[in-house]
Amino acid sequence: MIRNALVLAVALAGSLLVGAAQAATPSPPMQGVKSAATSKPVELPSDSVYQLPLKLTDQKGRTFDWTTRRGKPQLVAMFYTSCRYICPLIVESGKAVDRSLTPKQRKELGVLFISMDAARDNPAALMAVVKERKVDPRWTLATPKAEDVRSVAGVLGIQYRQLADGEFNHTSALILLDADGRIVARTEKMGSKLDPEFLAAVQKVL
Repeated sequence: MIRNALVLAVALAGSLLVGAAQAATPSPPMQGVKSAATSKPVELPSDSVYQLPLKLTDQKGRTFDWTTRRGKPQLVAMFYTSCRYICPLIVESGKAVDRSLTPKQRKELGVLFISMDAARDNPAALMAVVKERKVDPRWTLATPKAEDVRSVAGVLGIQYRQLADGEFNHTSALILLDADGRIVARTEKMGSKLDPEFLAAVQKVL
């Protein structure tokens, strides 16, 4: 009887050891689920404009990091709301590009217009342009902090100078970013007549 008890105890101990070993062995990851090691975000390319830390506040008063635009090509421009001549042309040029795309392509293209007039272009001023120019609701008009305007203009290749009356002389351009924020095309041809090479570049990245 003692022998039977010993055999039972040994068997029980063996089963406990096997169970512990199985518990200590990590289960294989489920198919299609990323592990922590593989879910790290891919590093930005060195020539991405998103290397610049930048917070923007849009026409609805929402503040966001512009790196959230990553993952989708972007049509980008700089402007200011009180401009009565060239900036409306920049907006209309962006709208002309939009109109030349298919509905599917438009969904895949982000549009970001950044103000260079941080002192005056608050969300209400930006929203007034949205309504006046009848821009697509998916467009984002946004203003950086005053101390960041020069930096964002620099990475986008926009030159500007504020005049004594508060207005600006500035480069008029539409800039195309790929999904990682690299500049792949730009045009300084403004107006309802599209730059065909720029439009072809937009269509290519989409």
